[in-house]
Amino acid sequence: MSGPQRRIDHLVLAVHDLDAAADRYEQLGFQVGARNRHPWGTENRLVQFGSSFLELITVADEELIPPHAPGFFSFGAFVRDYLRRREGLAMFVLDSVDAHADATTFAEAGIGDFRPFSFEREGRQPDGTPTHVGFSLAYAIDDRVPAAAFFVCQQHHPDAFWNPLLQRHPNGAVDVTAVTLELADPPSHAAFLETFTGSPLTTDGREIKLAGSGRLVVETAGGTPGFVAYTVGVCDLDRVAQRLSSAHLAVDEAAGRIGIPADEGFGVRIEFEATTDRATV
Repeated sequence: MSGPQRRIDHLVLAVHDLDAAADRYEQLGFQVGARNRHPWGTENRLVQFGSSFLELITVADEELIPPHAPGFFSFGAFVRDYLRRREGLAMFVLDSVDAHADATTFAEAGIGDFRPFSFEREGRQPDGTPTHVGFSLAYAIDDRVPAAAFFVCQQHHPDAFWNPLLQRHPNGAVDVTAVTLELADPPSHAAFLETFTGSPLTTDGREIKLAGSGRLVVETAGGTPGFVAYTVGVCDLDRVAQRLSSAHLAVDEAAGRIGIPADEGFGVRIEFEATTDRATV
């Protein structure tokens, strides 16, 4: 294990129909932001929490997507290729205070020989006021999990991005609390996961506790390895249960959580659990 312990920054959720996905998330009780466009051909809509966010993303113009190249990981190409296979949780993103240093750490550890990628874009506050945000990304790749990408994200203008008004959700959502990754042989991926997260696997090899209250849950499965679920902490689980029921969505309960299956969640199982946290960045 090397590098700082990291918290969950955001999840990249690849979908074919961005507005249909946003409608489903609003049905689940999330406040969904306006559409944003990247210069490399993808568009997104965000769901922001206290210290993390969900990025619903789609491909808007394939002609603008640059190809992968030595030392260059193409975000747009990965999303495009992922969507050619399926929808779902495509990328797991942790926070960074220095993406260039993290890229060096990943390269030295043999988990990502990519140049940091920096970009800026215009955004909008809830009242329509324009903002300017900027990010630097450092990628790490496990070649044995081709359907999943990992990177860290450094915010350059965090005060222009994080906004309490965007963090008020009718379902009482507070933050992303867990992500579930299925692997055929979890122990063989321990070195990669521990280097990327900056945290050790628990002794049973089933979980990595991240900075803050987040965790990466590792499950054994014989299918295609990749991310299969994520969990959001909410203030009142009963309120969420009532909302899901009134929306006539398939709901199941297990181990103090309620959730909807992947076919209702645009390729990823979405779970909710009670939390008393009020996380902030």
